[in-house]
Amino acid sequence: MGDPSFPVGRFVAPEAITPDDRERLLVEIEEAPVRLGAAVSGLTEAQIDTPYRDGGWTVRQVVHHLPDSHLNSYTRFRLALTEDEPTIRPYQEGRWAELPDARTAPVEVSLALLEALHRRWALLLRSLTPEQWVLRFRHPDLGLVPLDRNLALYAWHGRHHVAHITSLRERRGWL
Repeated sequence: MGDPSFPVGRFVAPEAITPDDRERLLVEIEEAPVRLGAAVSGLTEAQIDTPYRDGGWTVRQVVHHLPDSHLNSYTRFRLALTEDEPTIRPYQEGRWAELPDARTAPVEVSLALLEALHRRWALLLRSLTPEQWVLRFRHPDLGLVPLDRNLALYAWHGRHHVAHITSLRERRGWL
């Protein structure tokens, strides 16, 4: 059935992003909250507390991870748009996923947060000019990251984590 860690494959940065590619990626960002909501719809609390793979996060932790991560990305966009190649600060996503709220809070809290965040993020993204898409931020581990590439990464990121949940549902017969 493939690698449950990467059900949609690993992220591969595109060589170039056309305006049509960008539109497709923007739609993916806009639709991610709905897709995540559909992925968890109808699950019981026991199912939500099931790891998506052996040694992996629970569905609950995956749901809470998405707004954690996407809030960081949204901030990186804003920094790149307002500063000259700012150096961003990474965060320890694995440790964030172990915090009490990520392990116990109702998924509805993060579904609502992701919906509001993506609505705001999409407004920002759709306002960018072609010249702004080439602006960059500096990631301590990845070097300079253009906004176009970060858009592609986070469109993939949403698909990646939704697929963790949908592939678990398929494997367990929770359809």
